Amino acid sequence: MEKLESQAKKAKKPNRLAGEASTYLKQHALNPVDWFPWGEEALQKAKSEEKPILLSVGYAACHWCHVMEHESFEDDETAEIMNQGFVNIKVDREERTDIDEIYMKAVQVMTGHGGWPMTVFLTPELKPFFGGTYFPPVERHGMPSFKRVLKQVLAAWQNNREDLAASAEELTEHLRLMDRVKSAENSLSDHLKVGDDYLNYGTISSALEKFLRNFDATYGGFGGAPKFPHSFAIELCMRAQDRVSQVQDSRKKDCLTLVEKTLDGMAIGGIHDQIGGGFARYSVDRKWLIPHFEKMLYDNALLARTYLDGYQLKGNRFWLHTAERILSFVDRELGTEIGGFYSSLDADSEGEEGKFYVFTREELKQILGERDGLWFADLMGVSESGNFEHGQSVLHFQKPPQTLAKERDLNYEDFMQRVTELGDKLLIEREKRVRPGRDEKILTSWNALMFSAFIQAYQVTGKDEYRLRAEKGLRFLLEHLLVQDKTGKRLLRVYGSKLPGYLDDYGAAILALLDMASIDTDGVWLKTAVELADSVLALFADSEEGGFFYTAKDHETLIVRPRSHFDGSVPSGTSSTCMAFLRLARLTNLVRFEQAADDILKLYGPNLTRLSDQFANLICCLDFKLSQPKEIAVVLPAKEEKGETELLLALYKNYSPSKVVAVKREGTESDLELFKGRESKGGTTIYVCQNFTCQAPIADAKALSEEMKNW
Repeated sequence: MEKLESQAKKAKKPNRLAGEASTYLKQHALNPVDWFPWGEEALQKAKSEEKPILLSVGYAACHWCHVMEHESFEDDETAEIMNQGFVNIKVDREERTDIDEIYMKAVQVMTGHGGWPMTVFLTPELKPFFGGTYFPPVERHGMPSFKRVLKQVLAAWQNNREDLAASAEELTEHLRLMDRVKSAENSLSDHLKVGDDYLNYGTISSALEKFLRNFDATYGGFGGAPKFPHSFAIELCMRAQDRVSQVQDSRKKDCLTLVEKTLDGMAIGGIHDQIGGGFARYSVDRKWLIPHFEKMLYDNALLARTYLDGYQLKGNRFWLHTAERILSFVDRELGTEIGGFYSSLDADSEGEEGKFYVFTREELKQILGERDGLWFADLMGVSESGNFEHGQSVLHFQKPPQTLAKERDLNYEDFMQRVTELGDKLLIEREKRVRPGRDEKILTSWNALMFSAFIQAYQVTGKDEYRLRAEKGLRFLLEHLLVQDKTGKRLLRVYGSKLPGYLDDYGAAILALLDMASIDTDGVWLKTAVELADSVLALFADSEEGGFFYTAKDHETLIVRPRSHFDGSVPSGTSSTCMAFLRLARLTNLVRFEQAADDILKLYGPNLTRLSDQFANLICCLDFKLSQPKEIAVVLPAKEEKGETELLLALYKNYSPSKVVAVKREGTESDLELFKGRESKGGTTIYVCQNFTCQAPIADAKALSEEMKNW
């Protein structure tokens, strides 16, 4: 049946989306709906014909977006209503995050909740007057059918247009006010306040208390179902371990318990692909057992770093194994020859969510043999009845592998070797299945997050393959995603598109460049980071209120110039840029970067306590600033020597987030004040500084180890 439907769909005439680069838009190219991409043609049509706009926003890996497409957008009767009454615009939220940001807030105000697919009805002037998320094809669970919604909106537009226009104007004004940090009417953030009295460890302690109260002590993570990883909250709890006097020992212990329980819980759960590596976006239950199977590049970039941090903190080999499996998955399934990474994998294959990933007990026996199949099935919780649909199971460890190995009188390495060998056999068979769809957008910010993860993997393991992969990616960024115009260096949002970059693209890219500058002597990394930071100051700064807008000043004019306030599944543009400024300031001693970071922290001051769950990464920025980070200059010998990076890598042996590192080779020029008067003492030499006052040079591992005990 599905094959026949697919053939019928292929027979339809393509609409305007067929020529778009976005995978998500092209997925709708054979709908009978007369879709437009966002652009002047559609907007002018709405004005000239005085029609309302139906704005539909989603993304390629979104399961419910696919469901609504199949139920409604492929339905001829529904399409006829849409085509006659509306100008229909389809938007990929990952490309046009600015549009998504604006209209998602509108939907949240109108309905009290948000999500994707998002459906919003706009006046020809782009002002929203009605909206929602998923609408079913027939009325169910108290939700109206999509056709009923369409007909009612059209009737209201024809009979009460003035009232709709007035309410749209009122809502638009509300959106403008609520996006201003200093506005007294900021309803989304419950009256955001401003001030610098909160920029202290009391704010950090208050945030930690909130995370600890929301901690699921049974399964790890925060709250109930659905359960998301929340990497930044975990990071803040790890940072607490690095504070000697500012955090009580009892709370440090509680934070460490949170970290251990959460990292173990996620890594043994079904949210973690136990044979292919990588994590799904979230778990539908509190146990981390059944995932929502879509895999996103950004989640895996952030979780790779979280597990690497955890390994540096505690030396847990399973966490390192988990991080390296993430990187293997990303390079294998999302990597490209040109250097960038694709965006995501769908949850669905052959029309069923999760079908690619699940196994039955009988399948395990057939693939692995009776003995190994039963051993693996028992290990991974695969029963005859299954834990998923149709008697199938999502693979998951019953307990952490260290515990399972001990119960079987095996050492950890031997146990994991057997698990990996059997898992690899299953992976070979799984690759023969119909694969989930892949979104082949290459997004600047998500790629930069991934490059940073590979750099950290090199720092932690010393494996050159990770450094080379990161360098390949960043060379790709410099060649294909960086442009020069009259305003300076600019970033693009998407490879192959002229769409300008957003604030989060700049923040993530600067941080990745600084990460590369911490392991590589090529001066282009730091030079480009400074140029991009200056572009942020010139293009994104809010001269009236302070802080930064999400879009550049010469970006397309929309009904609101949005900001990127809150940290969610990805760091906000505000927090990533703040950390970029903080790190640049410590490396360069340039006041303009220090001032920009301070202005951000002061602007959001009290909200870091009151809304800590929405500002977790920005609170990490505050922690970095208050910790008075070390500035570390590493001078390599003039001629490349075997083992010259051993001392450099020793800097990353333990968890120490409060430092910035720059590397140069003896005899090369550097504009950094940090390198003035610093030279190699016969081999790799490290200078540890604070506020640009440096200690005696260190040239051997033992001396460095002693020094690091005081950090």
